[in-house]
Amino acid sequence: MADVKDLFKSADWKKEKHVPVIDAPDKVKKGEIFNIKVEIGKEIPHPNTTEHHIRWVDVYFLPDGEAFPCQIGKLQFESHGESAQGPNTGTVYTHPIAVISLKTGKSGIIFASSYCNVHGLWQNSKELKVE
Repeated sequence: MADVKDLFKSADWKKEKHVPVIDAPDKVKKGEIFNIKVEIGKEIPHPNTTEHHIRWVDVYFLPDGEAFPCQIGKLQFESHGESAQGPNTGTVYTHPIAVISLKTGKSGIIFASSYCNVHGLWQNSKELKVE
């Protein structure tokens, strides 16, 4: 029987267009608001067509010493060039970027996952230090 964690793929985002790239500070001050930007296709653009697109991005934060992460954001990408005239004939194509502002009192790990309708689930993580 497969385990859901085994379905997630990861790779070097500079060589693989499906990996969520987490752009966040390495260190922040306790209680100060900061931004986390997650982008799919930062180095190698993802096609984002009707047939091949990023459907969603989830972002979690696991504070040090805690048992469970907090879901800090979920963004769905709904426009991929669809229209009544057929695939890729619409004029709106979403690009998979999410920006989330937050504050925390603890260091921890930021986790990002994404879903490509053709290539499945992808993940990445980044440490965050709180001073």
